[in-house]
Amino acid sequence: MIGKDSNVMKAWEFTVRKTHAAAKKRANSIFGTISLANVEVEEDENNRDNDNDDDDEEGGSKSFELYQADKVLANGDYYTGEWADNLPHGVGKYLWTDGCMYVGEWYKGKTKGIGRFSWPSGATYEGEFKSGFMDGNGTYTGCNGDTYKGQWVMNLKHGHGLKSCVNGDWYEGEWRRDLKEGQGRYEWKDESYYVGEWKNGSVWGKGSFVWANGNSFEGYWEEGVPKGNGSFKWPDGSYYEGNWNKDAKDYNGTFYPSESSEEGHFDWDPQELYNELSEYVVCPGEKVSVLPSQKRLAVWRSTKGGDSGKNRRTSVDGRVSSEGAERTPDRTSLCDEGNVSAGPRTSTVGCDLDEELMALQVDNLDDIVAQLQPLKAPKKSKRQGETICKGHKNYELMLNLQLGIRHSVGRPAPAASLDLKPSAFDPKEKVWTRFPPEGSKYTPPHPSCDFRWKDYCPVVFRTLRKLFNVDSADYMLSICGNDALRELSSPGKSGSFFYLTDDDRYMIKTMKKAEVKVLIKMLPAYYNHFRAHENTLLTKYYGLHCVKLTGTAQKKVRFIIMGNLFRSEYTIHRRFDLKGSSLGRMTDKPEAEISETTILKDLDLNFIFRLQKSWFQDFCRQVDRDCELLEQEGIMDYSLLVGIHFKDISQDGDIIPSGGSRTPCGDSENEGTPQLTRKDTDQLLLDPARWASIVLGVNMPARVERTVRRNDIELQLVGEPIGEFYEVVLFFGIIDILQDYDISKKLEHAYKSIQYDPTSISAVDPRQYSRRFRDFIFRIFTEDS
Repeated sequence: MIGKDSNVMKAWEFTVRKTHAAAKKRANSIFGTISLANVEVEEDENNRDNDNDDDDEEGGSKSFELYQADKVLANGDYYTGEWADNLPHGVGKYLWTDGCMYVGEWYKGKTKGIGRFSWPSGATYEGEFKSGFMDGNGTYTGCNGDTYKGQWVMNLKHGHGLKSCVNGDWYEGEWRRDLKEGQGRYEWKDESYYVGEWKNGSVWGKGSFVWANGNSFEGYWEEGVPKGNGSFKWPDGSYYEGNWNKDAKDYNGTFYPSESSEEGHFDWDPQELYNELSEYVVCPGEKVSVLPSQKRLAVWRSTKGGDSGKNRRTSVDGRVSSEGAERTPDRTSLCDEGNVSAGPRTSTVGCDLDEELMALQVDNLDDIVAQLQPLKAPKKSKRQGETICKGHKNYELMLNLQLGIRHSVGRPAPAASLDLKPSAFDPKEKVWTRFPPEGSKYTPPHPSCDFRWKDYCPVVFRTLRKLFNVDSADYMLSICGNDALRELSSPGKSGSFFYLTDDDRYMIKTMKKAEVKVLIKMLPAYYNHFRAHENTLLTKYYGLHCVKLTGTAQKKVRFIIMGNLFRSEYTIHRRFDLKGSSLGRMTDKPEAEISETTILKDLDLNFIFRLQKSWFQDFCRQVDRDCELLEQEGIMDYSLLVGIHFKDISQDGDIIPSGGSRTPCGDSENEGTPQLTRKDTDQLLLDPARWASIVLGVNMPARVERTVRRNDIELQLVGEPIGEFYEVVLFFGIIDILQDYDISKKLEHAYKSIQYDPTSISAVDPRQYSRRFRDFIFRIFTEDS
């Protein structure tokens, strides 16, 4: 035993020495020269709390060395200035090969603080930066000579600012998302001016226009022209007051002459006002082709020797497969270098023990990160679903569904108030309609079989559609138009079938009777919740119906119509269904077969989602409110469905990290260098229409940080962040909210608890489920600092 323990201790000592040697070698390759003591401190701190890596404040203590650098990077970019941890940090100048240049303050590879960014066109911005964006107070001078001095938020003029145009015009006032909005004054070069309200970059609201000759108009405006009540005044005191409309042939107004003036102005035509205003055009804004936040940095990263260049198959979250992996030189050389014992037999035992220790040793996070491959965009997938055309087994069911929807939505009904009576939610509130093939007094003839149609709580769902701003004609056109529905390839885990409308706007799901009862029971609380919280993340339901075939079959098909969360002009590259449980929560597909439509699960998740402060606060509040409702209604087993659109993807399919992040190891010649042109990542921010479409959970610009899981931690639910960020657009919502904790779920919980950890299974009571769900969600969604 003494000899064996001695061998174990010596093998352990070799492991420790190897770890320190690897750390020293890695540190020297990054910093040049540094003491081993500093490396050990840094590694100890990182191992204690990886989540605190980003909490260092500027000016605080740093575990890395700051020094002057003068670097020509791999892609031809040039940097001179202060450098730390393989990134610009401090004060420095970065010159890109396309001619863009930034001079100023840096923080961990991002422009942050005071700086000056210049474009090859001659345009410049001088002022404050945050996280790579023009953000704070700053002055932008365009290549045409126009200047803006004022407040910025994420590359957009936002707040109070003064814009001076090269033609002599100027505007001072409020801006919102790069457009004039709020109170402001615009003065033209001839000294005519407008003072009043603006909206979406044009004169809109109440305001006054004063010409250089003394004439003036005061009243209401819309899209840059008078519309509504207003009065036009002459310098002599006479004025015309009335209702204005550019397209009106006859004006409804009154002329009031001045008592002190002999001029009449009786022949003046109100239409002349619009002709005069047509000469006064607001100076258009300059479109910036490339923004500072879009510029990527070509950073260096050391590669490990040995198998760093070998191709290894990785799982979705980046964990390296051990299949076929060769033993590293470090591991094989331990037996040769270690003087474990003089005898051959003891030496063999020492090697065996050494191998056991290496297998049991906690994986070094840096070693895992070094083996990561760049993220790849999933393979393109065909349009989801099979079109239900004539001859399809569910063709008649689709016809029945479309006939019933057209009848339900098109049926005349009095305008419903949002304040519904309790009787509208009564489970007995159902409307049956028979659809014979030859037609009837209320239904048209049709080519399908004889069937009966049932509407559940029709007044409630009609009012919900009104609450969701759904136009009845558009709703019918989507579901009942000439285009057929599409059936998804396979039923869900619950056995339900899903159908999509041709425009992808709505999803139709078949339901069990128990689910219908759950929805009807929770409908009053569901309705009131949507009235109280317009940003709720819960699934939107538009109608609940049933088709009953007559004759011998007597088959009933119940279905719900709901919104499709992922209907967007953006391609959804990753889809995750997240519950906060681990048992069975991993996709069974190999990585090569994962496409854009594959639904990944909790243990596949390899990102942390970072939202801007205000959105993150709204998100946390809304998740709490939604989960409280579901808990009160006895609901469990729901999920957060998340879709990710990556903004920067190369032509080769590599997902490109944002500037300042670590670059995955690869070919050392091209390491960290984007080789291909990317799409404009800030198109969303520059387009006001897209900005207006952003609501909580839809079209949300954000960042995701890549994570990895240690191989030694079984079923680690949330991976560890590695500082590699990606610019994304997020879509998310809470789905599957119709499962209550009934007897079947209680039995499932009892059965699985015997075999598995009870906290890892999905079937738990609603209160525990809500707590676990929220705890998980608030770990993977964080505020973007």
